[in-house]
Amino acid sequence: MSDAAKRTPLHDLHLELGGKMVDFAGWEMPVQYPKGIMTEHKHTRAKAGLFDVSHMGQVILRGDNVAEKLEALVPSALTTLKEGKARYTFFTNDQGGIMDDLIVSNAGDHLFVVVNASMRHQDIPHMANNLEGVEVTEIFDRALVAVQGPSAEDVVGGLCPPARDLKFMETTTADIDGVECRISRLGYTGEDGYEISIPGADAIRITRKLLDHEDCEPAGLGARDSLRLEAGLCLYGNDIDNDTSPVEASLTWAIQKRRREEGGFPGADRIQKELTEGTSRKLVGIKPVGRAPARAGVEVQSTDGMPAGAVTSGGFGPTVEAPVAMGYVTSDMAEPGTQVNLIIRGKPQPAEIVELPFVKQNYKR
Repeated sequence: MSDAAKRTPLHDLHLELGGKMVDFAGWEMPVQYPKGIMTEHKHTRAKAGLFDVSHMGQVILRGDNVAEKLEALVPSALTTLKEGKARYTFFTNDQGGIMDDLIVSNAGDHLFVVVNASMRHQDIPHMANNLEGVEVTEIFDRALVAVQGPSAEDVVGGLCPPARDLKFMETTTADIDGVECRISRLGYTGEDGYEISIPGADAIRITRKLLDHEDCEPAGLGARDSLRLEAGLCLYGNDIDNDTSPVEASLTWAIQKRRREEGGFPGADRIQKELTEGTSRKLVGIKPVGRAPARAGVEVQSTDGMPAGAVTSGGFGPTVEAPVAMGYVTSDMAEPGTQVNLIIRGKPQPAEIVELPFVKQNYKR
């Protein structure tokens, strides 16, 4: 554990619950609790898991024409984002690569932005330096808790009835036990669920109340990763990075028609060209035939031994009860059903290219 690792407002609760703490992006975070990653994963799919995601950067943007100014940094349409709606997007660089992915919410008199923990040191100066006349304020005094799974609506709605009315990618402020929280219906598991921004001083008390529900159990970073992998959701630094374009990463759904046509964002030339002409490689699902998981960095080859790409995320999928992986392969190898080999410990292991996600996403539309 790094001496300088930061702690979230829920740190003492993690210790009380038996969380195994690790250093993640400079934060002391629970990777699992005593029941273990497999149990936490399955419980989230069946009922509800509660995750501390307070290490993510929470940012408030205020100023005139703030949506228009932020839209110049991302390929998504933000000026048409209605109050109470959230949108997934990403900062692109001048070469059309992805600097980070993020969630932008229209909170009425401001935009509420959540960025990745590992990239907050980049993203917040990036906004401050490029959003002229916009006040960029990172919030340090709030926890961020994710409640995910089929029971999430009952867990959160039981304490906060307005949460039941939200649909996927909608956000509101509402009271939970007398405390005003920002509640957004979204998440990173493929399941229905919420992310709740809670004042730090009340975070442990509110989190305990959520965990008091018989269907809600704490879950750590380990289960969060296996859940998102099964759901085919990209992890920044693994599946997307500064060299990867949104088109290669199959994220073109996050680029609305007007932005595809007009451009006007960093790297638009490359991205618009790839939208028209295609790319030389694509992100795909990869299902190993055997029981050996393929971790990030494993080489993908054609069945006749030619290099075809590499795994970017991989592990065991508890829901599908088999190894699962994501990675990039040459476009001519990207068709589902294509047979490939994974070079694991120097030996070729058979695998198949499959459609993502591995587990059906269960968002409340």
